Amino acid sequence: MSKLLLNLRHVPDDEAEDVRAMLEKADIPFYETPPNRWGITVGGIWLRDRSDYPRARSLMDEYQRERLLRVRAEREQRRREGREETLWQRVCRQPVRVVASLAAVAFIVFLMMLPFLWIEWAGSS
Repeated sequence: MSKLLLNLRHVPDDEAEDVRAMLEKADIPFYETPPNRWGITVGGIWLRDRSDYPRARSLMDEYQRERLLRVRAEREQRRREGREETLWQRVCRQPVRVVASLAAVAFIVFLMMLPFLWIEWAGSS
């Protein structure tokens, strides 16, 4: 029976490729399900045999530890070199998106406060 090893939601392509290569190198049979058309499921990497899961999980844990250290070091290097995008740079690059997001947040807060404001308005008349 199959066992899900990696849900591919928010997984970068290079990481998924590394996991595939790791499983092939370890001779662990797997298959991949594609994402569906509407984005409800994003696919996954499945082990064909559930009994391979402990070994695959151990390999995954080691890979993720190594990847975490590598990615953090790369990000720190970009930050030191001034190549890491700051919040202000992102705001300047996408001003419409930022304003729209802030407006949406303000609207949601207003809707959440509306019952309390309604009580206040009704009580003062």
